[in-house]
Amino acid sequence: MKILIIGGNGTIGNKVASYFKENNELIVAARSNGDITVDIADSDSIRALFEKIGMVDAIVCIAGEAKWAPFNELSEEDYYIGLKSKLMGQVNLVRIGQHFLNPRGSITLSTGILADDPVAQTTSAAMVNGGIHSFAQAAALELENGHRINVVSLGMVEDAYEKYKTFFPGHNPIPMNKVIKAYERSVYGRDNGRIIRYYD
Repeated sequence: MKILIIGGNGTIGNKVASYFKENNELIVAARSNGDITVDIADSDSIRALFEKIGMVDAIVCIAGEAKWAPFNELSEEDYYIGLKSKLMGQVNLVRIGQHFLNPRGSITLSTGILADDPVAQTTSAAMVNGGIHSFAQAAALELENGHRINVVSLGMVEDAYEKYKTFFPGHNPIPMNKVIKAYERSVYGRDNGRIIRYYD
């Protein structure tokens, strides 16, 4: 398979990319240090990416940002960070990417536990994650050519535990081999419109 992973150099993306690289033709796209550069907050950048790499069998997005801050400190502009990057970035990836996806290909988006079990200072991120879940479930009803779309929604992964553990008291870190299995299920499986939740 020819697989595009956007954000394949991050904490999660690096492990996922290493797994898929073993048996597939892999292209890693990122804002920097990827095989090819892309900014998912810019639809023109997304379009240029696909025009350069051509048709693929799977698109995996493990990218996008949102502002973390106390609710009463979040400005309207702070909310737009997540709306522009993580939400509309992934929506535009689907809108544009579907035209460069081979028949029966798959699209995998990424969110996290905040959509269902938010913690303090994550109002913006939780809102964006929930929006992505609803978008993917609705888009799955209308995608053509046998295309599938799923969302991988993870809890606090073990490789990021030390950095974020104070935000997630009492949460069990998700082993990285389990993280890889979530993306494996979306790309190689038959699920469509599924939120693949691995929270513990």
